[in-house]
Amino acid sequence: MIKRKLLVFTIVAFFAMPAFAQNDFDIAKNVDIFVSILKELNDKYADEISPGKLTETAIDAMLASLDPYTVYFKESEIEDVRMMTTGQYGGVGALIQQKGDDVVISEPYENTPSQKAGLRAGDIVKKVNGQSLVGKNSEDVSAAMKGQPGSTMTIEVFRPTENKTLTFSIVREEIKMPNIPYSGMVGDGVGYIKLDQFTDKAGEEVRNAFLQLKKEGMRYLILDLRNNGGGLLHEAVNIMNIFVDPGVQIVETKGKIPEMQRVHKTSMPATDRDIPVVVLVNEHSASASEIVAGAFQDLDRGVIVGKKSFGKGLVQNVLPLDFNTSMKITVAKYYIPSGRCVQNIEYFEKDTTKGAYKIPDSLAVAFKTKHGRTVYDKGGVEPDVITPDTVASDVLYALVLHNLIFDYANQYHATHASIPPADQFKVDDAIYADFLNFLKGKDFSYDTEMEKALEQFKKDAEELKGFSRIEKEYDLLKKKLEEDKSKDLETYKEEIKEYLSTEIVVRYYYQRGRYMNMLGFDPDVKIAKELLLDTERYHKILSPKN
Repeated sequence: MIKRKLLVFTIVAFFAMPAFAQNDFDIAKNVDIFVSILKELNDKYADEISPGKLTETAIDAMLASLDPYTVYFKESEIEDVRMMTTGQYGGVGALIQQKGDDVVISEPYENTPSQKAGLRAGDIVKKVNGQSLVGKNSEDVSAAMKGQPGSTMTIEVFRPTENKTLTFSIVREEIKMPNIPYSGMVGDGVGYIKLDQFTDKAGEEVRNAFLQLKKEGMRYLILDLRNNGGGLLHEAVNIMNIFVDPGVQIVETKGKIPEMQRVHKTSMPATDRDIPVVVLVNEHSASASEIVAGAFQDLDRGVIVGKKSFGKGLVQNVLPLDFNTSMKITVAKYYIPSGRCVQNIEYFEKDTTKGAYKIPDSLAVAFKTKHGRTVYDKGGVEPDVITPDTVASDVLYALVLHNLIFDYANQYHATHASIPPADQFKVDDAIYADFLNFLKGKDFSYDTEMEKALEQFKKDAEELKGFSRIEKEYDLLKKKLEEDKSKDLETYKEEIKEYLSTEIVVRYYYQRGRYMNMLGFDPDVKIAKELLLDTERYHKILSPKN
């Protein structure tokens, strides 16, 4: 009788628990189950196991069931965490990439230990500190090259352009990735700031660049947030404070914990509340980029130009864990000044294993900007001016994919001591002819979209038992496509020359040079400039539609 009463009391007590207490009980119970499973596997599994690897797999799978942005970082990834939050890491300052079975230096950053020591794009990494990295992937090589600032790294590379192995001794430094890789004037009083990320001091760096451009005669601004994946929320607020008065709401966060129920407002006097601004975005502009672009739009403070942004309306915090590990966890959603959330995919309260849910236009809710313009929460920030798609040709894609433009740029650099200034250099017909000669005997086979469609048509016709009736016409069409394809290097000559010129320029002038060169033929920048200089059209876009 006593046992039965105890059992009844336990059941009643459990169901009387508040939700958080039930969750605590579930956590304790499932942790015990997990530990029991791990111990049984360690004791009885037929082969030796790695408890650490199994636990890491379990953690990754658990977090993946929530959303793509809640992730675990093991101890060896501490430099990646620092890089993500501060833009800094201990290393030598070089981009690397996988090239077949090799990992190569794709670009040494200017004024970093790698560039000063003499590493070049195209160098194949063979050893770091005596450890062979042959056959390793880029993640392994990156981990080997990172380390404590002040420590010495010996790196052995093979340089194809000189056909020899070289060894460099490099002292690692604190590498700070620039928030702004380039800013400058692009003519007619138009200033340009390229913002790559929102790490620490991004707002201060944008303000300094802005003031410098004002000294150079800037009357209009292009703020380029294309391919900017975001970063620190408060830096987005700091950037908006350059352009709007203090006390203006920029973003509101809403989450489970009290600290996430916050309204973020500007707090300092505006640097310039009147200068016309165009903000460039594309499908890879996310998070803090969307806060800035969305605030410019909702406050009618600037015109958004480009492509619809990514649609990430979630806020993450990085939490330190035991044993020098950490976790990036989604803690809130954010809402821009009109009250809309830019989140494009709903990860919460759904089975994430069944695919992403995107907001259909029919369910989009209308909101109003400061001046009464109608905007929608379709996920992402929709530009006021949508620019035409610029899809790379199949032949250019193949040349890049097969690293042939990369290899030619390395060869050109090895045989030319200097080139004209970055904003003046262009691949002329002589250089292009040399490039075509370089391509002879090189494989860069590819299928055009027309060829793929024709092949699918053939398969469909064969399934319907009707291909034999059109085989002759099919062969003629296939031959015509092959003839057209053979002319692709001429047909898309200008597009290839533009890409080739930026790849060559970066060998001499690094990232800054790349942007200076690209601005000369960037179609979105051209549209932005035309819009800023057309005062009537600019103000009409920001006015409510009657």
